[in-house]
Amino acid sequence: MSGLLRICTAGSVDDGKSTLIGRMLHDAQAVYEDQVHSVRAASANRGVGPIDFSLFTDGLKAEREQGITIDVAYRYFATARRKFILADTPGHEQYTRNMATGASTADVAILLVDAQHGLRVQSRRHARIARLLGIENFVVAINKMDLVDFSRDVFDDIRDHFEELLQGARCHAIPLSALHGDNVIARSLRTPWFEGPPLLEYLETVDVTRDLTSRPFRFPVQLVLRPHDGFRGYAGQIASGTVRVGDRLTVWPSGRSARVTRIVTWDGDLEMAFAPMSVALTLDEELDISRGDLLAHDGPHAGTRFEADVVWMDERPLELGRLYLLKHTTRTLTAEVGHGLVLNQIGAITISTTRPLVFDAYRDNRTTGSFVLIDPATGFTAGAGMITAPVPESGTHAAERPVPAAERLALLARRAGSDTEAVDAVAGRSRRC
Repeated sequence: MSGLLRICTAGSVDDGKSTLIGRMLHDAQAVYEDQVHSVRAASANRGVGPIDFSLFTDGLKAEREQGITIDVAYRYFATARRKFILADTPGHEQYTRNMATGASTADVAILLVDAQHGLRVQSRRHARIARLLGIENFVVAINKMDLVDFSRDVFDDIRDHFEELLQGARCHAIPLSALHGDNVIARSLRTPWFEGPPLLEYLETVDVTRDLTSRPFRFPVQLVLRPHDGFRGYAGQIASGTVRVGDRLTVWPSGRSARVTRIVTWDGDLEMAFAPMSVALTLDEELDISRGDLLAHDGPHAGTRFEADVVWMDERPLELGRLYLLKHTTRTLTAEVGHGLVLNQIGAITISTTRPLVFDAYRDNRTTGSFVLIDPATGFTAGAGMITAPVPESGTHAAERPVPAAERLALLARRAGSDTEAVDAVAGRSRRC
């Protein structure tokens, strides 16, 4: 069992996410006394009773005025058994992109649903996003059970619908009342038919260990270190796998290989390193390696086309044939898309890059299987993607880019001498357009 658990909340607006998290933090004594005093004062001003638990996470003025969560609120707390990083994400459809941001690093998703209303459109959307992002452990928190007289039939019906929606994932359903604290910290006497652990106990004991060391070695180069003429090292964080002194590694996308001579850290040299350690590697041959290259034992996918699931985050729709910047591990290059999307839409699209990209499927490696799309004119992060599979290079590549302006930008990027020159050229032309 991992000592640190990353959690995110999900679900439709007004299902009680912030109230649940606030109640759990309060009852677990994970908030300071001055915070409790401040929230009590704010609750009295709003006339909502002795304490509004949602105010422990909803800190923005607009959030308190509207009674909704807008931004992702991160909270760090610990119990005697575990440490937690909790992301309270918004439920409103307008802020779906914020929910995807909060869920991107989570180990467990707490999916809330109002017992009175059951599954709603946003509940399903958040569940799908969480699954796309690779989350495998879910708490199905069926909230406001006090408003349905703690009906077991209501609980069973909603639980069954969620389990059908989250096929392949591990689901732990809990009947609770965030407002009154039922099954949040301790078992409630009002649900004698529920035999599972309450929310906090489940979070303290759930096993989400990811064995990154058993996966193929992947090392995106972040920086080339040259402190003096006698040392040339390649620094970065190991995304997966294990490396030892003497291992032969292949440099992608060049395909050349060399042996590891040293594994250097701040505390001294090592004979072996593994994910997610940050190290610097030295090789026995002078190869042309720079930021954005990937060191690996075996061959990942390399190509200019792949399928991906994309969550679109920009108010400006994704345009067919328009060129975007694609940020993948430590590399940024230009890319085109083969399908349009609008704000908060999720879709499967084909990505075509102007230069070869080295990648894995997201299900195999979260680091080398994920990317973001950036609008070159504004620098705004427009979309987040999870690679599903490579696409053969043959086919109707040219037909998928019917816009002449995009053709010219793509040609401009391909003629550049490096990724950096291509990005600068496309960004400069986009600002002039």
